[in-house]
Amino acid sequence: MSGLPAAVESWFDARGWQPRRHQLDMLELARRGRSGLLVAATGAGKTLAGFLPTICDLAERPSEGLHTLYVSPLKALAVDVQRNLIGPIEEMALPIRVETRTGDTPSDRKARQRARPPQILLTTPESLSLLLSYPDSATLFENLTTIVVDEIHAFAKEKRGDLLSLSLSRLQALRPELRRVGLSATISDPDAYRSWLAPDADIDAVDLVTGEPGADPDLSILIPENRIPWGGHSGRHAAREVMRLIERHRTTLVFCNTRSLAELIFQELWTANDDALPIGVHHGSLSLEARRKVEAAMAAGKLRALVCTASLDLGIDWGDVDLVVQMGAPKGSSRLLQRIGRANHRLDEPSRGMIVPGNRFEYLEARAALDAVEARELDPEIFRPGTLDVLAQHILGVACAGPFDEKVLLDEVRGAAPYAALTEEVWRRVLDYIATGGYSLRAYDKFKRLTEFAPGQWRVTKPAVVAQHRLNAGVIVDNPMMDVRFLNGRTLGRVEEGFGSTLSVGDHIFFAGLSLEVTRFQDTDIVVRASSKQARLVTYGGQRMSMSTHLADRVRAFLADNRDWHRFPDDVREWLEIQAKRSILPQPDHLLVETFPFEGRHYMVAYSFEGWNAHQSLGMLITRRMETAGLKPLGFVANDYGLAAYSLEPVTDPRPLFSADILEHEFVEWVEQSHLLKRAFREVAVIGGLVERQHPGKRKSGKQVSFSTDLIYDVLRKYEPEHLLLRAAWDDARGRMTELGRLARLVERAEATMVHVSAERVTPLAIPLMVVIGREALPPGAAADESLLLQAEALAQEAMTV
Repeated sequence: MSGLPAAVESWFDARGWQPRRHQLDMLELARRGRSGLLVAATGAGKTLAGFLPTICDLAERPSEGLHTLYVSPLKALAVDVQRNLIGPIEEMALPIRVETRTGDTPSDRKARQRARPPQILLTTPESLSLLLSYPDSATLFENLTTIVVDEIHAFAKEKRGDLLSLSLSRLQALRPELRRVGLSATISDPDAYRSWLAPDADIDAVDLVTGEPGADPDLSILIPENRIPWGGHSGRHAAREVMRLIERHRTTLVFCNTRSLAELIFQELWTANDDALPIGVHHGSLSLEARRKVEAAMAAGKLRALVCTASLDLGIDWGDVDLVVQMGAPKGSSRLLQRIGRANHRLDEPSRGMIVPGNRFEYLEARAALDAVEARELDPEIFRPGTLDVLAQHILGVACAGPFDEKVLLDEVRGAAPYAALTEEVWRRVLDYIATGGYSLRAYDKFKRLTEFAPGQWRVTKPAVVAQHRLNAGVIVDNPMMDVRFLNGRTLGRVEEGFGSTLSVGDHIFFAGLSLEVTRFQDTDIVVRASSKQARLVTYGGQRMSMSTHLADRVRAFLADNRDWHRFPDDVREWLEIQAKRSILPQPDHLLVETFPFEGRHYMVAYSFEGWNAHQSLGMLITRRMETAGLKPLGFVANDYGLAAYSLEPVTDPRPLFSADILEHEFVEWVEQSHLLKRAFREVAVIGGLVERQHPGKRKSGKQVSFSTDLIYDVLRKYEPEHLLLRAAWDDARGRMTELGRLARLVERAEATMVHVSAERVTPLAIPLMVVIGREALPPGAAADESLLLQAEALAQEAMTV
């Protein structure tokens, strides 16, 4: 361990530890002033590797002022790292202060941190951006040596990554010698991240350090009584078996893909919890107090299980977790590996994980994910250019810190990888938008936020602009929310306004693991009291996770090649064998479309495996075409594996319905008329600062924000369809909301390779989608589930008869 300061070396010796190779590599990089990207398995000591150079430097050369910034995608992660970092620093008896700064940090502490910063500050992209908006930011960061970006894969490709990349560029301008460090466990293309992390996207400026591979994870698929349901995606059928697993392990994390599912699975597990073991629930819509309480209970070893969502995907280090259960399909091998890595959190011990598939297609996806993890194949990395709404927010933030020269700032912005190709023409449009609101809004003073006081020199128009920016900055735009609270004022969390508006006094909901009765509504609050009655599940809108493209490719390969089928449970193997006899199985390079009659309707099912978002978009477009063709469509349903449309008239030739020109004509018309573009515009208008979420001392309700954005949206659509934010909304609608890229591949494949099978009755492969149609026709509840079981069995009897 030569080269380590005495205090640090003694700390390792006292534990009988040796620093790992990659930790020493990161230290050596720092001593040469080099930036680095560390890719190392969960449990390999990545966080220590990121901080070891800072600890060693401050041990050898103690100093005051901000030395190292640590940026995390999650507030909870920053708090967890602070707890785990302060311990070793205190044990080394080093005079190093470590503090966190997030949206939850009290304002008096934030003010103190700027006046007397700690040596190490743990923060989020949004809080860093706000720090840079203060006139004293140059002084605050004058001694900054290193910025560590943890879990870099979690946000580099998103809008939060755009904001952070711009902040990195600003910091580099303030501190040219600044070192950049990235940490991750799950990256398939390290070079893409090195480029993203580097100043001016110069990949050679960031060295790659790879950690030792950890023990292979111990993964399996849970199949109760060797039977997998026809429909559903929750895995709730296995609740009793999952509870038995919880009983046999010290601590279990039960991951769910949505907040609603987490609430549902918690209720199912609680019903099966015969021994009344302590279990909890954790997701992003619960109050901060509720989440912190659960996190503290987990850290203290007081919980036997925690049902959670992506809110705990990353980094929180609970060493006693010895099992991770994934309810429903994992959607990607990287995500699965990240979640499974929460078990044991030690490099030399295998993490134990179990997937509970919700239906038979999900079994194939789970098997594909296990094979991908075994082959160390991670999800592909898809980067895109930086968004203009985030750029507008950043420019205004820079102006809040003081006047700027547009040419100097443009060079600085181009130093951020997502904006490297930004043209001068687009740059001028963004400046004009911030200065005037755009051609259609020039007459309104409230949209004049920047003033050009000399050629190429800009400043904010008035102090109120600065206050409004700091109140409203950020790139996470939730749907309008309502607080759920008890009469005594204790807040449990938030539900979306759309769901809240469907409730009445006396209704019962499951939320925060409790059955609650609605007692009254007060402003944007739903006041509740505890109840013991059956309740409705809280539902949330937003994007669903789609199955990754490489898992989809593996599922297609399973269907096409029966040599793998011996690994499948009997009922899955029988399902595929009878499909092969009754119809055909989709081939990897074909698009199979089946048509058949059922109970007086005509059905068309396409097995395209391009994910829920692409299928949902295509379903909307195809039913419009069916209407035009006189087929009298009644509706459609979609999942990750395909879509089913049903109508009163039969589809005799599906090819014209899937022709590629659907993306030129119907797609544009549909997006413009649907809620999608409005929803996307609302988000970019808030991020781009056109509409404020809050004023000093007062937060706007979701309805007020929506009303403001809808008014402006209608004006711009009519008078300025090329407005910067409309363009940004279109980019969002194409990329994120409709997954246009996957949709385009789907129609391209349809045109060239469609295989149409006209069957005389329901086919086995169609049953999981047919069950979804049955579910949509029934109100939620136990009676509906019972009815669906009967319906699925009747369908199966018809479909599986050869």
